[in-house]
Amino acid sequence: MVPWSQDPAALAGHKAWWLKKPDADVWRETMIVQARLQGKALVAELEDVASREEAALLRGSEVAVPRTRLEPPAPDEYYWSDLEGMEVVNRSSVRLGRVVGLIESGAHPLLRVADESIGERLIPFVAAHIDRVDAMARRIEVDWEADY
Repeated sequence: MVPWSQDPAALAGHKAWWLKKPDADVWRETMIVQARLQGKALVAELEDVASREEAALLRGSEVAVPRTRLEPPAPDEYYWSDLEGMEVVNRSSVRLGRVVGLIESGAHPLLRVADESIGERLIPFVAAHIDRVDAMARRIEVDWEADY
């Protein structure tokens, strides 16, 4: 499994994961016997998986940990899922759209901001362009012009 995380090893610190097979609608809790980082992948032994054949049936599954089990983010840090749906406005109070996702570009994350009339734009999620994230108001203020 290749985790979508800035710190892939963090998932290994949890005692249980929730798995959802690609063709399933439900999540199921699975206890972790052991997990370790191997290159960019996380290799784990699951309590209720006894063979390679059983493990193969889980290929492509989503792996998650409930939000209640995660450490709160540090000041000026955010879980990507918290940013999704936030309104984005620039310094001139022009609405640029809503965050529909983020992309890890290697150098820094990019906000995917979509607007019905303009389409989608990418805004670097770095201090040079992000003036303020107001979690309570669900709003991100940016130094980014509407015609960029």
